[in-house]
Amino acid sequence: MQTDDTSLALAAAGGDAGAFGTLMERQYDRLFRLCFRLTGSQAEAEDLTQDICAALPAKLRSFKGEATFTTWAYRLCVNAAHDRRRRAATHAKAASGWGDWEVNRRAADAEAEAALDWLTQAMRALPDDLRDTLALVLDDMTHTQAGEILGISEGTVSWRISQAKKHLATLRKEGTP
Repeated sequence: MQTDDTSLALAAAGGDAGAFGTLMERQYDRLFRLCFRLTGSQAEAEDLTQDICAALPAKLRSFKGEATFTTWAYRLCVNAAHDRRRRAATHAKAASGWGDWEVNRRAADAEAEAALDWLTQAMRALPDDLRDTLALVLDDMTHTQAGEILGISEGTVSWRISQAKKHLATLRKEGTP
């Protein structure tokens, strides 16, 4: 005589591994088919069915036999599919914008690199005294510190920076480095 699924589920809930194995043999394909219909993807259905079966021993403790096992198990599948879709939507929402952010970051980096390349080339066109002064100030030296290193006054450093800016602006207008 064959034991019905509800009796097997109740026995499995009580810790009967044999009853659980028999129940899975009977129900696995049915659960997979439902998961496939819920997800529309074989890979997703396989993952979802495996997740459900892995959680089933613990979930069976709440099975009271008030509904048929199939009805109860289908409810588990539907809930698990809903949970998976919610997690995917939350993940997608959290990930949304990161692609745009990365594209913008790379564009800004490329722009900054191009500007630095231009400045490096343009500085070669400056007279030596202006280039040396500008290089020190661009390296975060104060005008006082740059003046001490070059042996000139702070005012002269300021004048040279002003002259270097004028030269660079002219080069920028001309489109040449």
